[in-house]
Amino acid sequence: MATIETAGAAGGAQTPTFEEFFKVWLKIGCVSFGGPAGQIAMMHRIAVDEKKWIDEPRFLHALNFCMLLPGPEATKLAAYIGWLLHGVRGGLTAGILFVLPGALFMLALSLLYALGRGFSIVDGALFGIKAAVLVIVVEALIRIGKRALKTSLLLGLAAAAFIGIFFLALPFPLIVAVAAITGFLVARSSPGLLGVKSDVDGLHAPAPNRWRQAVIAAIVGLVAWWAPVALAWIVLGPDHVLVSIGAFFSKLAVVSFGGAYAVLAYMAQQAVETHHWMTAPEMVDGLGLAETTPGPLILVTQFVGFLAAFREASPFSPIVAGILGAAMTTWVTFTPPMLWIFVGAPFVEQLRANRHLSGALAAITAAVVGVILNLTVWFALHVLFGNVVERQTGWLRWYAFDPLALDLKATALAVIAGMLAFWLHRGLIEVVAAMAALGIVMKLVTG
Repeated sequence: MATIETAGAAGGAQTPTFEEFFKVWLKIGCVSFGGPAGQIAMMHRIAVDEKKWIDEPRFLHALNFCMLLPGPEATKLAAYIGWLLHGVRGGLTAGILFVLPGALFMLALSLLYALGRGFSIVDGALFGIKAAVLVIVVEALIRIGKRALKTSLLLGLAAAAFIGIFFLALPFPLIVAVAAITGFLVARSSPGLLGVKSDVDGLHAPAPNRWRQAVIAAIVGLVAWWAPVALAWIVLGPDHVLVSIGAFFSKLAVVSFGGAYAVLAYMAQQAVETHHWMTAPEMVDGLGLAETTPGPLILVTQFVGFLAAFREASPFSPIVAGILGAAMTTWVTFTPPMLWIFVGAPFVEQLRANRHLSGALAAITAAVVGVILNLTVWFALHVLFGNVVERQTGWLRWYAFDPLALDLKATALAVIAGMLAFWLHRGLIEVVAAMAALGIVMKLVTG
C-alpha cells in the first residue's frame, strides 16, 4: 500500500474510497469523447481540480511518464493514476473502465457495419463520415506538428520519416527505431537540438521494492498478454486468422509511440495491402466509427480485427468469429500498455529525469508527424479519388490515380467538414454527426 500513501501525501491530495473511485472511472469511460487531448483534460479536471485526488505536479509527472511508453497515452494515464491511488487493483480498474464502454460500443457499430451494408441510410452515413475523417486527420497533423516540431532537427526527422514511409515503403517499426536511436545519441551532447531540457526539478524518491514489483508485473503481464494467442494457436492452428490478429496487433502495441494516429497508416496499409483483411475505404469507415465512440481512438483496431475474423470465420459462424476477433484485438492492444505501466511505474521519477530517454521520445514524436502526413495523403487519395493503385519503380513506391476521377460529392463534403472544423470550430462529435447526416441526404437524393 506504499503507492497509496505516496499519492495521498502529494500536495495534500486525498485518496478516495474504492467505491467512489470505481464510480468516477466508470463515468469517465462512458463520456470520454474527443480523442486523447479531450480525455486527458477530463481526467485532469476530475482527478486534480474537482476530486483533488492528486496534485498538479504529480499529474504532469504521470503524463510525462506515459508519453515515454508505446500505446494510447490516455489509457496509460488512466491506469497510472489508478495505480497511484489504489495500487494494482486501482490501475486495472481505471484502465479497464476507461476502455470497456467504448469497446462495447465499437463492437455494436462493427456488427451494424457488417450486417447493415447495402442500406441507403447506413451507406450514406458512412460516405459522409469519410469526409469528416479526412478533416480530423488533417487537424491532428497540424496539432501534433505544432507541439512536436520545435527545432530544425525535429522538422528534418519528420520530413525523413515521411519520405521513408511514403516513397520508400520503410516499415514503421524501423522508422521508430531509427528515430529513437537518433534522439538518444543527440541528447547525450546537444539536447537543445531536440528541445530537451538538460535538467529536471522536483523529483520524488523512488518507490521501495521497485525491482520486485517490476519483475512480478512483467511475468504476470506477459503471460496474460500472450495466453489468448497461444490458446488460439493450440486449438485452431498457427495459420488461423485469430492467431494472425493476435500476433499483428501485439507487434503494433510495441511500436505504437505517439498515439493512435501514429500507427494508423502502418496498420491501415498492413491490413489492406498485406493481410487483405479489408479495403482502404473500409479502413476509413473504421476510423470514422472510432471517432464517434468514447474511449481511446485506437479502438479502430477492434473494427479491423472484427472484419478480419468475420470474413474468415471457419470453424465459427461469421458473427461469433467477428466477436472473437474483436475480443482478441482489444486484448492484445490494451494489455501491453497496462504491462508497461505496472512494470515502469516504480521507476517513474528516474525515467522522467533521464534526458537520453526524453531525447528519444522527442525524436520519435517528430518522426510520428511525418508518419501522420503519410496517413493524411493516403486517406485523401482513397477518399477523394475512385481508384488508387500502388506502384513500385525500383526502390520508389508511388500511388497511381486518375486526377479526372475526382469524386465531386466526397470533395464537397470534405470542404464542408473543413469549414465546420477550422472556420466554425465545431467539436469532433458535431462534425462527424453533421457529415453523417449530410451523407445520408446526399445518398437519398442522388443515389
